[in-house]
Amino acid sequence: MAMKRESILVIGANGQIGTALLPLLRTQFGQSHVIATDLRQPQSDQGLFELLDATKPDALTDVVRRYRITQIYHLAAVLSAKGESDPIWAWNLNMQTVLNVLEVARLHKVKKVFIPSSIAAFGEHAPKYDTPQMAFLDPATVYGISKVATENWSMYYHKRYGLDVRSLRYPGVISYQSMPGGGTTDYAVSIYHEAVQGHNFECFLSADTLLPMIYMDDALRATLELMDAPEANISVRTSYNLAGMSFTPAELTKAIQVHFPDFVTEYKPDFRQAIADSWPKTIDDSVAQQDWGWKPAFDLPRMTQEMITNLTPVYQPLVSTL
Repeated sequence: MAMKRESILVIGANGQIGTALLPLLRTQFGQSHVIATDLRQPQSDQGLFELLDATKPDALTDVVRRYRITQIYHLAAVLSAKGESDPIWAWNLNMQTVLNVLEVARLHKVKKVFIPSSIAAFGEHAPKYDTPQMAFLDPATVYGISKVATENWSMYYHKRYGLDVRSLRYPGVISYQSMPGGGTTDYAVSIYHEAVQGHNFECFLSADTLLPMIYMDDALRATLELMDAPEANISVRTSYNLAGMSFTPAELTKAIQVHFPDFVTEYKPDFRQAIADSWPKTIDDSVAQQDWGWKPAFDLPRMTQEMITNLTPVYQPLVSTL
């Protein structure tokens, strides 16, 4: 199959989504056509890489010009729990990078831009169950506030300038490729790391906290399917609701106990409980289904099997010497 003739820029390539998305983009577009960027060098060789501070528009412009970028995936952001430790810093970083990406893309005629949003965009006045595509957005965190602003700026750039900006409201994304990065849903990643090491787990949310989640494979496929969809099919220019599965820490613990019967979770809710309580419990993603055929492939048992299978070799030498 012939490679697509594009030049792809990934901002925040060292993060959870970027780490897993890069290999797929390089398979789809070719090694020399995908440029990874971040504030720090990657831990392993990822092919073409540039150090980039996306808060600096001149630096971003330079990369876009040199590589004749046609698509941008802007994945850099300060997440929910980490952002609450320094709200002004988190707001400035999240919004300055978004505005730089949109403006540089407009000026240099980038064909497509992907900037994810999050379930953190919802707040206490959105319906908690089957949260609809069009819901009132009054987020409880600076991360969520920045995502609502990002959605509106994206729609503005599409309506005013015709920029093809696309977005997904990611639920909590669960993956084995990278360590947790400061999100409230990250307990659902950390718990697997502890389980495969033979440790019990201390959870910062209560046992019955129901939250929407998605396995990384589904999140990546949704991203690529959205970006591949014909422009005429895209009816949402803020951000599409996206659903995978919803579960509680207690349900996740039970799924892990199928593989590790002695595994135990202790519950010690902290400030992140209030954040989680402000978010939806289940998501209605029927618009994504209708517009570009979205359908998740992973449920909780299948995801748990995949996580344990992929994490066990990482810790096996350590576990065998304990």
